[in-house]
Amino acid sequence: MVKLGINEKSLPFAMTWREKLQLAKNQGFDFIEMSVDETDERLGRLDWTRQQRWDLVQDMYAVDLPIDTMMLSGLRKFPLGSEEGDIAEKSYLICQKAIILARDLGIRNIQIAGYDEYYGEKNDLTRELFIENLQRVVDFAAENQIMIAIETMDDPFINSVAKVQEIKQSVRSPWLQAYPDLGNISAWPENVPGQDLADGLDSIVAIHVKDTYKVTETTPGKFKNVPFGRGEVNFLGLFKTLKRIGYQGTLTIEMWSEHDADAIEQVIEAQQFVQDLLAQAGFYK
Repeated sequence: MVKLGINEKSLPFAMTWREKLQLAKNQGFDFIEMSVDETDERLGRLDWTRQQRWDLVQDMYAVDLPIDTMMLSGLRKFPLGSEEGDIAEKSYLICQKAIILARDLGIRNIQIAGYDEYYGEKNDLTRELFIENLQRVVDFAAENQIMIAIETMDDPFINSVAKVQEIKQSVRSPWLQAYPDLGNISAWPENVPGQDLADGLDSIVAIHVKDTYKVTETTPGKFKNVPFGRGEVNFLGLFKTLKRIGYQGTLTIEMWSEHDADAIEQVIEAQQFVQDLLAQAGFYK
């Protein structure tokens, strides 16, 4: 049976970690995904003291709910493929700190977005720099027994599990794997999402669950804040694919409702939507 988690950005921002963990536990989730985004506050988590880390570990033990994964989206601001050497080095240091934080908190898996550049220009050099610096990150992660997983993105650079596997041909390590986003792989017209998941099963360690609108010749698609069931992702078909191929990793519901007054209601609705379809796909028997 797969584990179903919730990303931190779905939960009310003002809650303490103990309150977020308790809410997720009460709702029946199996884990929370921590966010280390571009904000100074969340990047500051990478410099937490030993006491701050221990306090969160105690909260997890008290509630009996782990933080299994970390979303390191702060790398959009400091991309591994940056042509500016100081930014690329900052990116590597952020990854180092994230790996140590994950080790200290018992987090198993760090999600890295599949961007060589996010705000800057992309070219052959940024791709090569991304691969070079990713190798350094994965080597450090291997030393600390932490998984690095590349997420399939809202960007053509890495928008399928197949493209993660191409990167893995250059960065060869069991500590580098794929973190497909069902919404993102479904949005790109060149992808056959079910086949992408089936072909890439050996690389998949975690999956994001969100809805999206497709990219077309006339529209850019929509990759965030599409309510579940109103987008174009065929969740039942993809869940049936995952059941058939024997996927046993985690599924994480991903939303950005942390500043919404009805964040808890949105979480409950999304969880029910996903669990109903997982049951139809045969995951709950």
